[in-house]
Amino acid sequence: MSHRLGLVECVSIALGGMIGGGIFAVLGVVAGITGPATWLAFVLAGVVALCAGHSYIALNRLADERGGSVSFVQHFTGNTTVAGMVGWTLLFGYVGSMAMYAFAFGQFALRLGLPETAFGVPLRPLLSVAVVGTFVGLNLLGSRATGTVENLLVGGKVGILLALGVGGIVYATAIEPRPLSFGDSSLIATGPVVAAAISFVAFQGWQLLFYDQPSIEEPVETIRRAVYVAIPAAVAIYVLVAVTTTNLASDALQSHPHTALASAAEPMLGAVGYASVGVTAVAIAALFSTGSAINATLFSSAHFARGMVSSDLLPDRVADDGEGVSARSLLVLGGVTALLTGLGSLDAITSFASLSFIVVFGAMSSIAFRHRDSDPVVGSVALGGVVGTAAFFPLMFSHLYRKEPGTFVAVVALAVGALAVELAYFERNRLREEIEAFEADLEAALTDD
Repeated sequence: MSHRLGLVECVSIALGGMIGGGIFAVLGVVAGITGPATWLAFVLAGVVALCAGHSYIALNRLADERGGSVSFVQHFTGNTTVAGMVGWTLLFGYVGSMAMYAFAFGQFALRLGLPETAFGVPLRPLLSVAVVGTFVGLNLLGSRATGTVENLLVGGKVGILLALGVGGIVYATAIEPRPLSFGDSSLIATGPVVAAAISFVAFQGWQLLFYDQPSIEEPVETIRRAVYVAIPAAVAIYVLVAVTTTNLASDALQSHPHTALASAAEPMLGAVGYASVGVTAVAIAALFSTGSAINATLFSSAHFARGMVSSDLLPDRVADDGEGVSARSLLVLGGVTALLTGLGSLDAITSFASLSFIVVFGAMSSIAFRHRDSDPVVGSVALGGVVGTAAFFPLMFSHLYRKEPGTFVAVVALAVGALAVELAYFERNRLREEIEAFEADLEAALTDD
């Protein structure tokens, strides 16, 4: 009998997805918005994610078919078009997440001493595209990290982050005492809420568990426990590392925000003559974390895409027939990811991915709230997911419009393009009928003349 995933493996997968993307990719972006109050942004995003997680857990108990967002929409609304659009939005979010991981991978690879350019060509985009191609190739060969390997990877990177966080607090309070800043003046402003919206993509890794239920032991209960453990644990790690980085590497957050986490290790280990070791350790942890996050998300999203094709929610050309991971899905998802990470900016990628998950998590929380009279649903918690995502959406757009107009234009263009493609696909029969009717009327008019 094949081994099925237990609680430890599920916590590792959920925590690994969140840590792999969040702390290494969005810390600099969030700190640029709200400074020392970055820790509060992560708390707010984590609370909303936990409310959404409760909604998913409750719907998973109520639905006849296990499978996540698309299955829930189909079961509770019976609207195939809406279910398909939710699925497409998720796929766009997964692609954005993988592009974000790949972007961070390239940035941290440069911190290991690689040059900024090679033969006059910027090296970061090449590294980001290369890592995407590597994991597409590995998945095509059937490679996937086992639960044991995932445990080791997550344990290693969490251990490094905890050492960095605790060591930073000790350094700042005992070795080189200084007053720690928690952004007191920003705590009642909108900055942390806006930053929470931007960072929301950092809390989506747990959702992948709902697509792997056939391989999980007692999936409904195991996923419930894993989600309730993983999200608070991720919040705690984010808060600890955010406080350390904003206090020890504030200059680095201004000069090179995407890799400031590595810079936070320098003063701590510099006190004992090992500054470069800390930078190298964090950079290596980031490479493993972002790489494993790309691998896991690519694998799960390719399976997800095949399931949507089988339900006629995606074109047949997106996936091929057969068992296992679809090679065609891997190539399509990997190709779009490589294009986005090679040409896009981290701010635009992060904002677009967060926007996708805000929409979907809000929709799932709304469905759960409508079923608040059912035993598994705690209405006030589901409402928290609805209110939180409803607040994040306009605040995020307002901030981008006022502070980052270039990013705003890029995000709007991506969102409009995604919506146009979705509508064109799901309304294709109606569009075909209207075109045929127009052609018939035109032909009749020409015949009369």
